[in-house]
This record gives sequence, structure tokens and C-alpha cells, in this order.
Amino acid sequence: MTRVRASKAWVINGALVVLLAGAGFGIYQAFSPAPSSAQAQSRSTPVRRATVTETVSAAGTLASSYTGAANFATAGKVTSIDVKVGDVVSAGQKLATVDGTQAAKQLQVAKANLAVAQDSLDTAETAENTPATGPNAQNAQTSAANSVTSAQAKLDQAQLDVQTAQQALDNTVLYAPGAGTVTAINGAVGQQSSSGSSASSQTSSSQGGQGSANSSAAASSSSSSGSGFITITNMTGLIVNTSVAEIDVSKVKAGQKATVTLNALPDKPVQATVSSVNLTPTTSGSVVSYGAQLALTSPPDGLRPGQSASVVITVAEADNALSVPAAAVQTAGGTNLVTVQENGQNVTRPVQVGLRGESTVQITSGLTEGENVVLTGTATGTTGGTGRTGGTGGFPGTGGTGGFPGGGQRGTGTGAGGGFGGRG
Repeated sequence: MTRVRASKAWVINGALVVLLAGAGFGIYQAFSPAPSSAQAQSRSTPVRRATVTETVSAAGTLASSYTGAANFATAGKVTSIDVKVGDVVSAGQKLATVDGTQAAKQLQVAKANLAVAQDSLDTAETAENTPATGPNAQNAQTSAANSVTSAQAKLDQAQLDVQTAQQALDNTVLYAPGAGTVTAINGAVGQQSSSGSSASSQTSSSQGGQGSANSSAAASSSSSSGSGFITITNMTGLIVNTSVAEIDVSKVKAGQKATVTLNALPDKPVQATVSSVNLTPTTSGSVVSYGAQLALTSPPDGLRPGQSASVVITVAEADNALSVPAAAVQTAGGTNLVTVQENGQNVTRPVQVGLRGESTVQITSGLTEGENVVLTGTATGTTGGTGRTGGTGGFPGTGGTGGFPGGGQRGTGTGAGGGFGGRG
């Protein structure tokens, strides 16, 4: 009986030892670092003919091609406002008036003085044309000539006074300095309006000639900002203002095609054309950029100045070009390299590249159509995390922090491998 109990105790103790050993091994495995076993991953793809497009990306903002700030050129009490916010007006259209009573009286007086001056000149000319007789005839003739000269000067001044008075009366009416939509009215009937020049900001060369169409409209000067009694904005001729990095500005030229994606309408990209690129830079800190303007081809309804957008400008394009994924091209010491499958072996080969697109690269020499190029990378055995692709067009790994470094875009991976790099 005692022997049976001892045997059972040995069995139980043995089982406990096995369990404890298993638990210890599990704890060791859980807390010990995983071995850094690198494994190569690869896939191949044939060299194909395709269209390779090189683009430049930037952020942009919608703006009006024309904004006019209309101000009265003479001070006075506002007697009428003939438009309201939202009205579409044409250049030279009447917008508002100030009290012109005093200006009208001044014009009346000036015209009366002009008539007197004209009569005086007529009288002086008649005296000059009448022959003088007697011993003082010469002096009389000279005096008559002087009277004509004086009368002519007074007539000239009276004519200038009439023109000035007429202009003052005309300035009591405010005209639209350009075509567009009334977006603001900074005043009301009965208020006193101060005088000022009407300013306009015109940012598109295609809108040239939208100055004042009426000779009596207020003077127009170029200005990038400033509020007026009435503000007019061209809501249909919208453009996109953007900034191009200094490294890309030499590639961007007027006439190039672009795609504008509005943040408010991400599913409706709008085609555009580069209309101009600034010659002088804008510097913010150590960042140098050049402003550029794009004209929208067929903008959708409902757009508003100030809306933000992303811009992709096509700066170069190669049709029917030999191309490979960007991730297949590696750069070492200024030499572009690809890995090609030859007779079941992976062989590194130097190549010449042309355009570098977002996902593909043009090959100008070193490869033939149909050859298989290899996209390879080394992934560590760690799990999770994100991988970086060294450029555009790389194919993702399955996680980790591996991948080829480069200067392009970032990619992410999940799982146990690293992302494969693209071009540097």
C-alpha cells in the first residue's frame, strides 16, 4: 500500500516538473529577443511599353481673376445704391450716387463764367479788328491786341473750370470698374461717403481690358488688396494660385496641362492649364518657391474664391516608352541599376533612365521589351511596424522597418517584412 502511494507521488511530481519546464520555456521564448533572420523577398515583372508621365505636385487656392474695389472719387452723402450683393454687373455700369447738388451749382457757375469770358473775347477781337485813327492809333492797336490776349487767357481758364466742375458732377456717380459679381457693399443710403480711388486686382492676362469703360468713372489703379464702397469679384473667371518648389520651377511652363482636385470636391478633378509662372521667388524661412497661376478649363458650378485644392502639373510625357516600375530602379554612386533575370539567375545591370514618373520610370538603354526585372528587398523577422519605400512605385512588404532608403514617397507595410524601395 505504501509502495503504491509512493509510485503515484512520483508520477504527480514528474508531471509537475514537465509543466514547470514547459512554462519556463514559454516565458523564455516570450521575453527573449527574436533572432534577426533576414530573408530576401522578390518578385519580377516584364519590361513593358507604356506612357511615362512626369508630374509636379503642389497645393493651391482658388482665386478670382479680377477683383475691383469701387470708391467714390468725391465725398458726399449717399443718395442711392442701385445694386445689391449678388448682382452681376458689367464694366461701366452705374452702382451708386452721392448728393450732386453742390457740384451741379458749381458747374452752372462755371458755365456762366465761360459765357462771360467768351463775350469778353468777342468784344476784344472786334476792337482789335477796327482800324485805329489819329496820332495814337499805334498805341490803340497795341492795347486792343493785349486785350485779346487777356480775354483769351480768361476764356481758356473758364473752359478748364467747366471741365473740372463737370468732372466733379460726374464723380458723384459711382461706376463699376470691371465686370463681375457684387460681393460687398460697405455703406448705405444717407451715410457720408469719403473719396478715394477705385482699385482693381487683375491676376489673369486673359482678362485684359477690363478697366473702366466710362470716361466719367472713377480713376482705377492697380492694387492687390483694399476694400471699397462696393466690391466686385469675377466669380466665373476663377484661377488657381499655387507655389512651385525651386527644384521644380525650371520644369513648369505656361501652357502645360494640370489636374486640380478641390478639397471640397475630391471626386471631381478639374482640368487646368498653367497660365503663368512668376519670375521672382517667395522665401519663407529657408524655403524658396515660385508662384504660378492656373486657368480652369471647365470649372463646376458653385466654386468660391479661397477654396483649397491640390495641383498636379504634367511637365513631361513619353509615349510608347520602355518602362519598369520605379521600385525596380536603384541608384548607387550616380549609376542606375536594375536586377534582371537571365537563365534563372538574377543579374545586376546598369541602365540609362529618362523620365521618372510617379509609379514608373522610362528606360532609354540597357533593357529590351519583355525582359523580366526583379524587385527585391531584405526584410527582418520582426513583426508589425511600418516600412519606408525609397521612392514612388515600390511594392509593399509585409511590415517591419526594412526597405531600401531613398528620397521619394513613403509607403507602409504590415506583417513581418519591410517595404520595397523605389527610386532614390
